[in-house]
Amino acid sequence: MVLSGGACWTVGDKQGGNTMSDAKAKLREMLARRGMVAAPGSYDAISARAIAHAGFEAVYMTGAGTAASLGFPDFGLVTMTEMVANAQRIARSVDVPVIADADTGYGNELNVWRTVQEYERAGVAGIHIEDQEFPKKCGHLDNKQVIPREDYIAKIRAAADAKTSKDFLLIARTDSRAMMGLDEAVARANAALEAGADMAFVEAPQTLDEIAAVPRLVRGPCLLNMVWGGKTPLVSLPDAEAMGYKLSILPGLLLKEAIGAFDDILTRLKAEHRHPAPQADMKVAEIFRRFGADEWDERRTKFRDPAEAKPRAAAE
Repeated sequence: MVLSGGACWTVGDKQGGNTMSDAKAKLREMLARRGMVAAPGSYDAISARAIAHAGFEAVYMTGAGTAASLGFPDFGLVTMTEMVANAQRIARSVDVPVIADADTGYGNELNVWRTVQEYERAGVAGIHIEDQEFPKKCGHLDNKQVIPREDYIAKIRAAADAKTSKDFLLIARTDSRAMMGLDEAVARANAALEAGADMAFVEAPQTLDEIAAVPRLVRGPCLLNMVWGGKTPLVSLPDAEAMGYKLSILPGLLLKEAIGAFDDILTRLKAEHRHPAPQADMKVAEIFRRFGADEWDERRTKFRDPAEAKPRAAAE
């Protein structure tokens, strides 16, 4: 699939996980070229593999989806440790860069500093940190509150200082549009970029004009969050790219589809009293093949033959 600016998504069948440096460098290379990167939202390794299998260049780990996978609403109830653990599982499962939600950074500048380093160690290529008060809530809900601008910028400075790789993508998210207006949101985004952020994420612009205004007014690369049923009007990926966005995330795409599919097939089971035909009519072996069964099967016998069992590092 090719976007209007020339960006393309290519399918890769091998999904053995990223090395930390490769994932960061790969994401930077994508963002440096002409066009926009689209990253559908993943909440576990199954959904991450589906995104990579479909040919998308990047995966976004959704905080709302991670919370839902643990049985919670997106109300700031999930800890940094739980979020990082999910990010690590997702990054390990795919060969495309993973961008992860890091909420508010889970505290003050000290907590933010540790948060950045923990996510980096987990193998993700980048994170976003926001300016909501703690506990936060989904950016497309009402009655959000944000911290003072100076406190937010201090946290962004701490995050930038904590990076161990220059390629690790630090995205500064501001939720201030909801209660302070677009001018304050743009001011915070620009201040965050000056403080060391690599990209700005103005959450929940509320009109098409506001969506178009953000990349014009923000002095750096911008992310657009597309949420079905949220505060922001939906635009096509080519239109978002034409407006000047460099990254688009679709956090709830697979989560909402999965909930609908679950409800549908369970309703059919109750009504029909037999196993309904699933939408993905796959044999058991086909399912496992999507998760690396062929590579694991090779290892069943490989190490019995000394010639074949030569360690990869030695072979290289």
